[in-house]
Amino acid sequence: MRELSGWKNAAIGVWVVVLILFQLYTATFGIFQPRIQRGVHLLFLLPLAFFLFPATKKSPTDRFTFMDASLAFLSLFPTLYVIAHNETLLLRLQFVDEVSTLEMVLGMLMIGLMLEGIRRAVVPAMTYLIVGFFVYLFVAPYLSGVFYSAAPSLSGIVEMQYLFTDDGIFGSITGVSATFVAIFVIFGAFMEKTRTGQFFTDLACRLAGKGQGGPAKIAVISSGLFGSISGVAAANVYSTGVFTIPLMKKLGYRPRFAAAVEASASTGGMLMPPVMGAGAFVMAEMTQISYLDIVVAAMLGAILYYISLVLRVHFTAQKEGLQGVSEDSLVPYKQILKDSFLLIPMVALVVLLVQGFSPFLAANSAIAISFLISFIKKETRMTPRRLWSTLRLSGTNMIMIALACAGAGMVVSIVTNTGLGLGLAAVITNWSGGIALPALMLVMVTSLVLGMGLPCTPAYVIAITVGGPIMLALGYQLLSAHLFVFYFAILAGVTPPVCIPAYCASAIAGSKALQTGFEAFKLSIVGFLIPFVFVNNPTLLMKGTLTEIVVLTIVLIVAVTLFAGVLSGYLHKKLNLLERLTVLSFALGLTFVSASQSMVNSLPVKVFATSAVTIFILKPVYARLRSRAAVGFNKA
Repeated sequence: MRELSGWKNAAIGVWVVVLILFQLYTATFGIFQPRIQRGVHLLFLLPLAFFLFPATKKSPTDRFTFMDASLAFLSLFPTLYVIAHNETLLLRLQFVDEVSTLEMVLGMLMIGLMLEGIRRAVVPAMTYLIVGFFVYLFVAPYLSGVFYSAAPSLSGIVEMQYLFTDDGIFGSITGVSATFVAIFVIFGAFMEKTRTGQFFTDLACRLAGKGQGGPAKIAVISSGLFGSISGVAAANVYSTGVFTIPLMKKLGYRPRFAAAVEASASTGGMLMPPVMGAGAFVMAEMTQISYLDIVVAAMLGAILYYISLVLRVHFTAQKEGLQGVSEDSLVPYKQILKDSFLLIPMVALVVLLVQGFSPFLAANSAIAISFLISFIKKETRMTPRRLWSTLRLSGTNMIMIALACAGAGMVVSIVTNTGLGLGLAAVITNWSGGIALPALMLVMVTSLVLGMGLPCTPAYVIAITVGGPIMLALGYQLLSAHLFVFYFAILAGVTPPVCIPAYCASAIAGSKALQTGFEAFKLSIVGFLIPFVFVNNPTLLMKGTLTEIVVLTIVLIVAVTLFAGVLSGYLHKKLNLLERLTVLSFALGLTFVSASQSMVNSLPVKVFATSAVTIFILKPVYARLRSRAAVGFNKA
């Protein structure tokens, strides 16, 4: 992103802050009609893609060019048109009323500018993906079978991309960005500017820093806490990784492993309630399932993912004899307690959401509380300068998410209007022979491929457009189907060859990018198994009795522990090949059992869970008694 100065920097600041004030106003007093709300959102953010993001690596980074200014100026007209003519556009009949010449020109201009804006501000890969879908529109008439689609007219393409509000550039996905996502991005900026992210790191250091593998556990915990409110895994890496990765390296972790831990933990933050990288709000919009039901269903799987990461780094530290952070390097408990007031906005947000209040009210209240409590300490006080900086940060953080959501809407428009999604569902169903596991594997691969290189929200939207019909055709529940695709769209961030968070972490660690990606993939392996469990056993989605949920959780924790031991080659001692294969077979067996609701509810599994808990409780007691007995014997 460019670093502007002088009047240009001031003008951009004013432009951004006006948008944030608009977003806060509509979140407080009610949003406008869809086309107006989304139009204003893109009216402010699309020009910023040209002002703040260079066109090429050779473009200046301290100023924008005449071409950049020209593109930004042109991007105002298409959005101003849909805002000004909202009433007329509401009354038109889709694919019946003629598209005017002016609408054709503005529509094609909007499509072209969106593609260039996405190339600059998001990733070039997303632009290429969207272009690929546009190419399909013109190739489809020459294809056969399920991939055939009638040749679209140019006016039809412009209409569905520019004039619709169900999908396309101003569709419902952009609507989520212009409402729910925007207010939570503002909340995230307030949390960042009040140094809550630093508090998360200090808290993680205090909780886990002194134990074996402490620095890596710090990375896991702090990235999970910060990632739950962050919308982009790569941004999460840069926010927490600049501290955790050098610390891990300093205390003996290999650079590649240190970077992989940060990448995996940062990516997992997108799976962690309450915000889930804004994915929860998009999912609620697409499924009409309440936000609260979604985050409750996602919670247990996300916790298991982070347990697996903590165990993995713990066993690696034991295997390599790595120590924790010294007491002198830790923030004192007294200071942690003093700074704990920074958690009040997060607690208030969760409480209000659980109480059933709207996300708008919950986020607005959390922002207001964050503003008020900032005055408790001089270092966090929201002075006019810091408040301005916070509002500006909110706006710049929205650019990538807003354009990515609009781009995802363009893909959704093509897939739904051509029937491509249903065609792919039919193909995958036929390839799998109607057998669930092969079909799920194909959906997984499809979601990973479509999610590579993209931010979490558009990755999920594009992947569910293709994978959703397949999952529903196989008979899976709506929420299970969406969460299954969501998981793999997010985990694409740690799946080589295109794994942006891992590449960002490798740049900090000084390790090789692709090797770091494979290491992060290995660390995240439990995340690839969790969706296969919950689509077959909804107990993991908190749909069951308390006993069923507890038993399943215990079984999965044991399985996660065994997987961590296999992958690290250590489980209380170094494991040889035969021992690793044996442990792996037990881990896979427990995972298979977990995926069957009837097996989890069986008496043998309940006995196993009870035994596991008993051993966990009694083992330290036995070790202490044995130690005391040894001391007594030596004295004698």
